[in-house]
Amino acid sequence: MTALHVAVAAHYRLPVKGYGGTERVVVALVRGLAALGHRVTLLAAPGTEVREASLIAVPPRTLTDPTLDLATLLPRDADMLHAFFPVRRIPSHPFVRTLEGNLKAGAVVAPNTIFVSRNHAQRYGSDVFVYNGLDPADFLFRAVKDDYDLFLGRLHSVKGYRWALQGAKRSKRRLIVAGGWRPSLARNVKYAGEVDGRRKAELLAGARCLWMPALWDEPFGLTTIEALFSGTPVLGTRRGALPEVIAPEVGALCDSLDEMIAAAETIHTRSPEACRAHAQRFFTHLVMAQEYVRMYHTLLDTGTLPPGRPTAQGRPYNSSVSPA
Repeated sequence: MTALHVAVAAHYRLPVKGYGGTERVVVALVRGLAALGHRVTLLAAPGTEVREASLIAVPPRTLTDPTLDLATLLPRDADMLHAFFPVRRIPSHPFVRTLEGNLKAGAVVAPNTIFVSRNHAQRYGSDVFVYNGLDPADFLFRAVKDDYDLFLGRLHSVKGYRWALQGAKRSKRRLIVAGGWRPSLARNVKYAGEVDGRRKAELLAGARCLWMPALWDEPFGLTTIEALFSGTPVLGTRRGALPEVIAPEVGALCDSLDEMIAAAETIHTRSPEACRAHAQRFFTHLVMAQEYVRMYHTLLDTGTLPPGRPTAQGRPYNSSVSPA
């Protein structure tokens, strides 16, 4: 396909410190597009430093101004605008917008919205999606695991962290909880606080498994692929996109806490190498970028976005990119 000049707009200072799931996806996309030979301009908050892109520094309040035509900020030769925040005024330039979260009931889906999983799209009456991807180089791989389970993410009820705590209490297994605030913990549960960088990579690589007991419809579940890149299997619920991301050879899907506790007994039998290979095949920054490029070209050629192509559950699409 012809190389493009893509302007990626995100109202953050990049790269992010701390959790920042969407922010890390944006950086991964910029890296992926550049690696595929496309030119990238990044519209982001002052102080942003992403070497693969040229920067146009824009204060977040300006970038998200509902009266602003984002096209007025773009380089004159930009082919596509890709926003990662709500676009309230339709730009006078070809554009797409990625939705990473769930909308409130009754909310109207903006034109040219790309969702992050098939389930995510279907819940809003669409079939347009691209799976999130990350750079495998950001993670450590360990084939030999330590004797602890891991919960990583916001300590919010919909993330199901209480299930992980109850699972540790009932099974007497050691659990490390890495999140934003300290809950009341049992003796065999260690609180690691909010983690990032090397510490986060080490926790993911050393864990016997990652608990992902989502109690809401996860749009994607980024920590799931972080664990898989680290060679760590995932224990999840059948909510949202998780059945699309977690194949039987790399994890287990459950409907109740009792099922999760039972599945935890054998979760460690999954091959770390298979976990890593699964993530490399379907969820790298290169695979994600290639799919977005397909979206850009189709929109520019036809004026509409194509449906997403299924991947992880045994129906891979042919890719010319080697997800190293």
